[in-house]
Amino acid sequence: MNANDEKKTSSFALNSEAVMDAKEIGKAVVHLEHAGATTVEDWDQIRQDAMVAEELERSMSLKTALRVYPKAAFWSFAISLCIVMEGYDIGLLGSIIGLPTYRKKYGRWSESSGSYQLSPTWQTAIGQASTIGCFIGVFACSWAQDRWGYRRTIQVALVALVAFIFIVFFAPSVQVLFVGQLLCGLPWGAFASSAVSYASDITPVPLRGYLTTYVNLCWVIGQFIAAGVLQSTSSRTDQWGYRIPFAIQWMWPVPLFILVTLAPESPWFLVRKGRLEEAKHAVARLSRKGDVTDPAQTVAMMIRTNQHELETQPNTSYLDCFKGTDLRRTEIACLGWAAQILSGSSFANSPVYFFQQAGLSTEDSFKMGLGVTGLAFIGTCGSWITLTYCGRRTIYLSGLVVLTALLLVVGGVSFPAETNSNAAWGQAAAILLWVLVYDFTVGPIAYCVVGEISSTRLRSKTVGLSRNVYNILSVVSGILNTYQMNPDAWNWKGKAGFFWGASAALITVWTYFRLPECKGRSFRELDILFERRIPARKFKETVIDKEAEE
Repeated sequence: MNANDEKKTSSFALNSEAVMDAKEIGKAVVHLEHAGATTVEDWDQIRQDAMVAEELERSMSLKTALRVYPKAAFWSFAISLCIVMEGYDIGLLGSIIGLPTYRKKYGRWSESSGSYQLSPTWQTAIGQASTIGCFIGVFACSWAQDRWGYRRTIQVALVALVAFIFIVFFAPSVQVLFVGQLLCGLPWGAFASSAVSYASDITPVPLRGYLTTYVNLCWVIGQFIAAGVLQSTSSRTDQWGYRIPFAIQWMWPVPLFILVTLAPESPWFLVRKGRLEEAKHAVARLSRKGDVTDPAQTVAMMIRTNQHELETQPNTSYLDCFKGTDLRRTEIACLGWAAQILSGSSFANSPVYFFQQAGLSTEDSFKMGLGVTGLAFIGTCGSWITLTYCGRRTIYLSGLVVLTALLLVVGGVSFPAETNSNAAWGQAAAILLWVLVYDFTVGPIAYCVVGEISSTRLRSKTVGLSRNVYNILSVVSGILNTYQMNPDAWNWKGKAGFFWGASAALITVWTYFRLPECKGRSFRELDILFERRIPARKFKETVIDKEAEE
C-alpha cells in the first residue's frame, strides 16, 4: 500500500471530546478508521482484546498450538510446497553438469580433462541465470503482495512457470537454455519470498519457528528429488538423460495452483487493507472451530500491532526499510539470510561436481549427492527438536562455529587428496558432515530469523530485500565456485574450503554481536525491543509489559 492509499484508508479525525479523553489518559490515538474504532472507548476495547489474544498465544504449548491451529499449520505447509520447485531447480542445476549427455549437448571437448565440459563462462551463466531471474521476481512479488495479497501473486507465478518450462525443455542451444532458466527464475523468486512471509503471518508464536524452518525442508525435498532423478538418469546416453529432469518440473504447478486457490489470505494483509471482517473470517479458517481462541480478539491483536507501526512508520516503501529502527531490522534479515551463502553453501551444495573433481567416479558421485540430500532432510527435521529447547541465536551461532571448522578441514585434507584416494573420501565425509550441521542449524534457522525480524507492515519488502541480498551473493559465490572447481579454470578443488572457511568466520563474528533472540516474542514485543534499541545479546532477558505502547 502506498502512502496516498494509507492516508485515504487510515485518516480519522477524533471528535473534540475523544481527543480530550485521549490526552487525559496519555494515549496517542490516530489513524483508527481502518481499525473499526470511532471513540477512545472503542480503542480501549481493542487493546484489551489484543492483550488477551497475545497472552493466550504466548502461554500456549506446542501441543496446544497444534490442536488449536491445525489448519494454520496445514496451509503454511501447503503454500511452502512451492519452494520444492525452487529446491529442485537448485539441486538440478548444481548437479546436472555431472551428466555426460548434458555436457555433450551444451559443452565442448576439453583436452585437459579428456571429456566434454561446459566452458567456465557458460557453466556460470547457466548456473546463475535462475538466480538473476529470482532477483527480479522477488522485487515484483513483494510489490504485488502488498497490493493484491499472497494468493493472487502465487497463482500468477505458477501460471507463468508452466509456460517458461517449455523453453528450458526444448532448448536447442546453451543460449536458449540460459534464457529459459532466467525466465523460470521470475516465479521462483515469488515463491521464495512468499513462503516465508505467509508462514510467519498465519502461524501463532509457538508454531512460527517450526513452520518457517519447514521452508528449508521444502528446499531439501526438492534437492532430494533432483538428486534421485539425476541418479536414475545418469546411466542414459541419449537426450532423455537430461530432458527427463527438466520435464519433471511440470508436475508441480497444477496441484499447487489448486491448493493456493483454496488457501485463506493472510489476515495481517487484510488488516492492513482495513478489511476486518475478511480478516476475522481468515483467522477462523486457520483455527479449530469452537476452541479457546476468539477470531475477533486475534484480529484485535493484529490491529494493535499494525496501529503501533503506523504511528512509528506510516509508509511501506522499500526506502522505509532503511529508516529508523527498520534499518537495523533490515540489516539483520539481509545478513541472516546471507549467512547461508557466506558459510559455504554454494561450495558444499554442488556435491556431485565436487566429488567428481575430487576423484570419485560419476556413479559414486551421484550416490554421494543423493546421500547429501538425505542428510539435509535429517538435519532439518532434527532442527525442530533443538528449536523446542534452544533459542534461534544459540542454534545459529553454534552452527556457524562448527561449519567454519569443517570448511577448514576440507581445505586441509585437499593436500593429501591429490595423491591419496582415501583422502578424497575423507573430503567427501567432511562435506557430508557439513551438510548435516548446516541443515541442523543455519539452513533452517535463517528462514525463522528472516520471517520474524521485520515489522509486520514492511515484512514483504524486508523479506524481498534480504532474499535479493542472498541472490546477489549466490551469483557471486556461484561464479567463484565455478572457477574454483572447474579443471579448466582455477582448479582449486578442496582448497576452496579455506576461502569459505574465512568467509564463515567473519559472519560468525557478526552473528555474535548483531543477531538478537526472537524466540517466544510477539510482533508487538519485537517492535518495542527495536524501538528501545536493546543490544542483541540482551533481547532474551528484556521484559516487555503487556500495556507497553511505545
